[in-house]
Amino acid sequence: MKHNIYRETWAEIDLDAIGYNLEQIKQKLPQHCNIIAVVKANGYGHGAVQIARKALQSGAVALAVALLEEALILREAGIVAPILVFGRISPEAAAVAAEQDITVSLYQSEWIQEVNHQTLPQDLKVHLVLDTGMARVGLRTVEELTELLDKLKQSSNVKLTGIFTHFATADEADLTYFRKQQSRLEQLLEVLHSQWPEPVAVHTGNSAASIRFPKEMQHYIRFGVSMYGLYPSKVVKAEQAISLKPAFSLHSKLIHTKQIDPGYSVSYGATFTAEQQEWIGTIPIGYGDGWIRKIQGLEVLVDGKRMPIVGRICMDMMMVRLDQEYPVGTKVTLIGKQKDAVIEIDDLADHLDTINYEIPCMINGRVPRVYKGE
Repeated sequence: MKHNIYRETWAEIDLDAIGYNLEQIKQKLPQHCNIIAVVKANGYGHGAVQIARKALQSGAVALAVALLEEALILREAGIVAPILVFGRISPEAAAVAAEQDITVSLYQSEWIQEVNHQTLPQDLKVHLVLDTGMARVGLRTVEELTELLDKLKQSSNVKLTGIFTHFATADEADLTYFRKQQSRLEQLLEVLHSQWPEPVAVHTGNSAASIRFPKEMQHYIRFGVSMYGLYPSKVVKAEQAISLKPAFSLHSKLIHTKQIDPGYSVSYGATFTAEQQEWIGTIPIGYGDGWIRKIQGLEVLVDGKRMPIVGRICMDMMMVRLDQEYPVGTKVTLIGKQKDAVIEIDDLADHLDTINYEIPCMINGRVPRVYKGE
C-alpha cells in the first residue's frame, strides 16, 4: 500500500548527489579496487533501499549493513547484489543468511563450531574480521587467526570469501596509530596468504582512508558517510582531496505566526521572554521526530534568512523568532540551502558536540523522505 505524505515536514534526499559522490571516489581509486556501499542504519537515515539501488546503478558492486535484519530488508526489496553484514549474527540465524546469499562477519571459533552442526541450504559465505587496533571485535593475534583458519578448513558448509579490518584514526591529522594498524594488518595478511590456498578479497578502507590514501586500498573500499556527501572529519574536509555533495536536507513550513508583546514567554519553562514586540513562527517538528531539545539556540532559514529557534523544542513543534510576519505555509529549511544561505549538517553536529554521522540518523521515521533524481 502506498502512503501519501500529509506532513508539512519532510527530508529531501538527492539521489543525484549519491551518484556524484560515488563518481568522485571512483576517479581516485586504482582500477583493481571496487566499492562496497554502506547502507546500514537505514542508509544513515537517508533510506537504505533507495540509496542501495542508486549506489549499485552508480558503480558500487556490493552493499554492507550492520544487522541481518537490514540485509533481509534489501533482499525483500528485490536487491540481489552481494551484501555483507558487519555485526555478529547468532549461529541459529546462519541458515537464513545462507538461504538469502548474505555474507556474514566471523571472528569467533565457537561460532563456527555451532554452525558446523547445522544443515544449511547452501554454503554460508563469511568475511573474517581482524582487530588491528579498533578493539571492538575481531581476531587480534596470529594464534587466533590460525585457529580460526583451521576451523574453516574443517568446515563443509562455511566458505571464506573475504577478510577486513577497520581503521580507528584514518580521519585524524596524526597518522601514527593508523600506520601502526596497517603494520598489524600486513602481519596478519601474511599469515592468511601462507595458510589459505584460495584467493580471498581484502577490504580495509573506510571513507577517510579511501579519500586520503586511495592508492593504498586493496580489493574493495567501504564507502559510508562520504557517499552521503559528508566528510568523515574536519581534517578530511579541510584537505579538500575530494568534492562531495550532501544528499540530505530537511524542510518544513510555518503553520502559525503571531506577534507577542514584551514580557510574553515562549514554550515550556518560559526560557525565552520577549523584550520587545516579536513575530513568532511555529514549525511542525520536535523531539518526537528526532529534532532534539538541545538544538534550541540554532537557526533555521526563512526567505533565505537565518531565524533563531526560541523556547524549548516540544515533542511535535518548535518556535522561531521571525524578522517580520510571514504567511502560513512559508517554507522553512532546517538543514540545507535556501537562496544564498545554507545550514550544514556539520553546523548541527558542532552545536550538539557530536559527529555529522549522527544527525541524519537521528531524524526518525515520522519524517517522510522525498527522493529527488530517482
